[in-house]
Amino acid sequence: MKALSKLMAAIMASSLLFGCSSSGSTEIPTIGVAQLVSHTSLNTIRDAFTDQMEELGYEDGENINYDFADASGQTSNLNSIMSQYQDEDAAVVVAIATPTAQAAANISEDIPVVFSAVSDPVGAGLVDSLEEPGGNITGTSDEVQVDQILDLALQLVPDAKTVGFLYNASEANSVSNLASAKEYCDQNGLTLIEGTGSNLTELQSSASVLCEQVDVLFAPNDNTVASGMAALSQIALDAQTPFFVGADSMVNDGGLGTVGIDYEELGIETANMVDEILNGEKPSAMSVKVFKDDLNIYINQSALDSLGLTLPEDIQNNERLVIVE
Repeated sequence: MKALSKLMAAIMASSLLFGCSSSGSTEIPTIGVAQLVSHTSLNTIRDAFTDQMEELGYEDGENINYDFADASGQTSNLNSIMSQYQDEDAAVVVAIATPTAQAAANISEDIPVVFSAVSDPVGAGLVDSLEEPGGNITGTSDEVQVDQILDLALQLVPDAKTVGFLYNASEANSVSNLASAKEYCDQNGLTLIEGTGSNLTELQSSASVLCEQVDVLFAPNDNTVASGMAALSQIALDAQTPFFVGADSMVNDGGLGTVGIDYEELGIETANMVDEILNGEKPSAMSVKVFKDDLNIYINQSALDSLGLTLPEDIQNNERLVIVE
């Protein structure tokens, strides 16, 4: 039955997506899939997106074409990528992460845009509201649960008094999370110290300084930080500073822990939204999907052991606990 359902989905997708030009040739829609940089979080979303599209009956080169683009961490490359999608007359643009989505918004009058992994779509100027986006753009949001992550930090390091916040100040999502972290620290009698960097070298320097000043280090789902997690997490470990992060993939890459979503779910829902648009739905009528429920606790066992920390019993017994070996 499952195989038959997939076959019928493929047939329906083909009939909906194949169109004939005046010369009688078949036109296959192009989906532009762009990301700011290659790192585990964004790659997980991209791969889950294409897997789900296949589940929905779309076969690359048969009834859909993908144009994947990576800006190599340079925001200046994003506008060129979007211009290319305009030239190709892409059917939909998938924009992974906030800077990519902001660049894609500039062409959304011409091409429907579905963003993914944008922490604060309203604050980033992408939509009027989560419920009613208002323009030719919608998508999925990985709203970072800063309060719950810092709660986790205090559970593991109950004597902590200072929190280091490591981020790239040019990333709107990180600036939004900084405001949340400041509010949490003010409410809980903690001192927050910022450390910034626009590239890995600068972030490594900031991380080294912070680790001498703070009890715990925290980085949100910052793309520049995520790209350099191997080096940054080692700096924290060498300084014996617990490093809490904003995404499960950043735990996989060396961070101590987080509370959040499975990033594969973002990719799956992004594909579902693209499918709806290809079948006639308007982005302006599609609410932004915010992932903030059914969250997991992710702990890196190796980092935990290296720091000599022990999980409290209530965390050990939590059914949402995911241990990364």
